[in-house]
Amino acid sequence: MIRTLLFDLDGTLIDTNPLILKSFEHTLSYYYPDRTFTEAELLPFIGPTLEKSFSAMNAEEWKEMVAFYRSYNIAMHDALVLEYPGVLDGLRRLHEAGYKMAVVTSKSRRVALRGIELFGLTSLFDAVIAADDVTEEKPAVEPFEKAMQLLGATADETIMVGDNDTDILGGKNAGLKTVAVGWAIKGRAYLEALEPDVIIDSMDHLAAWLEEQNGTAN
Repeated sequence: MIRTLLFDLDGTLIDTNPLILKSFEHTLSYYYPDRTFTEAELLPFIGPTLEKSFSAMNAEEWKEMVAFYRSYNIAMHDALVLEYPGVLDGLRRLHEAGYKMAVVTSKSRRVALRGIELFGLTSLFDAVIAADDVTEEKPAVEPFEKAMQLLGATADETIMVGDNDTDILGGKNAGLKTVAVGWAIKGRAYLEALEPDVIIDSMDHLAAWLEEQNGTAN
């Protein structure tokens, strides 16, 4: 029976895509002033840690790039982060239904908590696992196992909900059922290629799927 829900944060529960894309545009335009990056070129940066993305681009200056990105990202955070229609209310209903819930994110704890607090979600989660809480980020199993340990959960009663390959492949690596959100910026074909257990179109869809899995659907 599924009792524990692990959620990615960015692009899953809150729409940070405008903030992330603007932050990458701002950073890359500074370090690569003679080059213009299209949105299609920026999309692969969504999901991995900043350290991984920038070190792959620039082995010499990546630490400076991370700091430059974070400075802009923090400054613009509250102005650019948006709600997904129905997602936060659906999350509250799942909490009221008694599910144990945690956030498992590849962003820093400081910024993750800022997003959670911005929308009044702090009380909904029993744990938050951020990049600085682990030695290996998603899709490694460590973040998922740490979340389950904190929640007293086992893999067979836990699912991972996310919008990216790091979420779905990581969840599979940890032996979890996986749920992809249909509002992911990378599109449905991208999600289908990851072969999650289900692609949901709304939080009501997730609730109905959980009821089916648990045999409690009317």
